[in-house]
Amino acid sequence: MNIMLSKAELKDAQILHRMQVKSFMPLFEIYQDFEISPAIETLDKIENRINMPNTDYYIIQNEGNPIGGIRIVRLEDKHYRVSPIFILPEFQGKGFAQKVFHMVEQIYSDAKVWELDTILQEKGNCYLYEKLGFKQTGQTKSINDKMTIVLYEKNFN
Repeated sequence: MNIMLSKAELKDAQILHRMQVKSFMPLFEIYQDFEISPAIETLDKIENRINMPNTDYYIIQNEGNPIGGIRIVRLEDKHYRVSPIFILPEFQGKGFAQKVFHMVEQIYSDAKVWELDTILQEKGNCYLYEKLGFKQTGQTKSINDKMTIVLYEKNFN
């Protein structure tokens, strides 16, 4: 496993979009979430995010090949949000996301709070985030009768 994060530029939006759609499509097919699913986001939305001044978008690479992406949003003083993180399906479950989170925590070593959300029904995702030290805040949002979004936070005090 030779993981690198390279900061995305506007020219990288298309590859990020393709990987995001491929990574989230299996979840979209299960939950039929037409409201917030990253699987159906437009290329424009990713381009807009890359251009946001409070956002850093990275391409996750393994052995020099793109396998996913992660977006870090600076919310306020030393408070960061991960939205989204994705790994291509063929690379999921191999420890890449854990490694990426450790790398991101080193890059943003001033962080006091990290937050992210995920699908409550996706036990593997919840397990991963909890293993990394995130805790459910108790905040949830019902998207449809199959899917609930749950907010996680990790505090460094």
